[in-house]
Amino acid sequence: MSYVADLHIHSRFSRACSPQLNIPNLAQWGGYKGIQLLGTGDFLHPLWLTELKSQLKEDGSGFMSHKGSDIKFVLTVEIASIYSHKGSGRRIHNLVFLPSFEAADKFQKALLGKHANIASDGRPIVGVSSKDLLSMALEASGKAIFIPAHAWTPWFGVFGSESGYGSLEECFEDMSDYIYGVETGLSSDPAMNWRISELDNRSILSFSDAHSLPNLGREATVFNEDFSEGYDGLLKTIKNQSVAGTIEFYPEEGKYHYTGHRNCGIKYSPEETKAKGTKCPVCGKGLTVGVMERVEEVATRSSEELGVQNEGGIIKCTIFPDRPEYRMLVPLNQVIAESLNTAKTSKKIEDEYKKLVTNLGGEIKVLTQVPLEEITKIAGPKIAEGVGKVRSGDLVIDPGYDGVYGVVKIWNGEATEEQKPEAPQLGLFDEW
Repeated sequence: MSYVADLHIHSRFSRACSPQLNIPNLAQWGGYKGIQLLGTGDFLHPLWLTELKSQLKEDGSGFMSHKGSDIKFVLTVEIASIYSHKGSGRRIHNLVFLPSFEAADKFQKALLGKHANIASDGRPIVGVSSKDLLSMALEASGKAIFIPAHAWTPWFGVFGSESGYGSLEECFEDMSDYIYGVETGLSSDPAMNWRISELDNRSILSFSDAHSLPNLGREATVFNEDFSEGYDGLLKTIKNQSVAGTIEFYPEEGKYHYTGHRNCGIKYSPEETKAKGTKCPVCGKGLTVGVMERVEEVATRSSEELGVQNEGGIIKCTIFPDRPEYRMLVPLNQVIAESLNTAKTSKKIEDEYKKLVTNLGGEIKVLTQVPLEEITKIAGPKIAEGVGKVRSGDLVIDPGYDGVYGVVKIWNGEATEEQKPEAPQLGLFDEW
């Protein structure tokens, strides 16, 4: 029996995050989403760690439970490392997962010994290199899982255009074998990462980086193991590259997908960048090189070599058939908002959302599995039509760039019969 996990989230102690991010609310919204395992986020923050210890119960498995909830939690944190390496400044974000409060206390103490200010932000900024941070995490627990966060983000991803690194080995040197996977981030998808041969023996993981409750699960990873294997099963699956699949945000909707300059309204596709260069034609400053462009620079194989196929909304790699498949989805509250022509943050949208997910088994099931007739009975034909269009990929997308999110529209333009994908074949997603 598989489970769905979102292991990159934040608490209310992180900057620019919702004050509603507490354990009871996370447990409730995890249920709404259809997620079975949530990261705690921010476990290094002293106040949040105290709260976690008071509200989560350890059972020896490495996963933790909250009273009255079926959702499991695991200790996770995102850390921003700002340091100098080989004569250049580096700014890299990494995720650390640990199996116990004892290990978290040990890791926290080690960072305090490095004079890290872990109380300033749930995502602390430390003057410790990524390599040394990895070593410290493994000293805190030999079972530590260390994942480069949103690996392609220009400013803070290990492969980002501004990181100065072109490979994991450049960043982690002789410790690179302890990097068992990378996080795609919102602006890339697994197929883009499949183009990098260095990632052939590493898991491609996706998580939401949620700063608010409704954004939980907008990206997630499906694990084959059941909860009986606990944290050890999570570690084994990531280390052995045996995840079942991932749920993906459309990468074009990510805010760094294309190259551009938001202040001047300049946005280039990789083809346009090749023709026009990376200098802004308006102000003359350098453009922020987007994820698509950066993948083209670093890739060791072309997209065509992968044999990527979209079978009813489920995307597979024919050249490497063992690669986990994935599915692109649009968040349900976004579908409802466009269906009702109102803001997705309105009370009306939240009420409609909760009605759907509580009656039909969670957001992921609504988006991938529940018959459209059942959705129609609960929410009406327009919302059911929107879900159908998401399943078929019948969407219009304006890519994001330089910190500006892209826009996915469901009813802007209709595909012809020849353009429409085949009817969804749910496959992996049937049991959710």
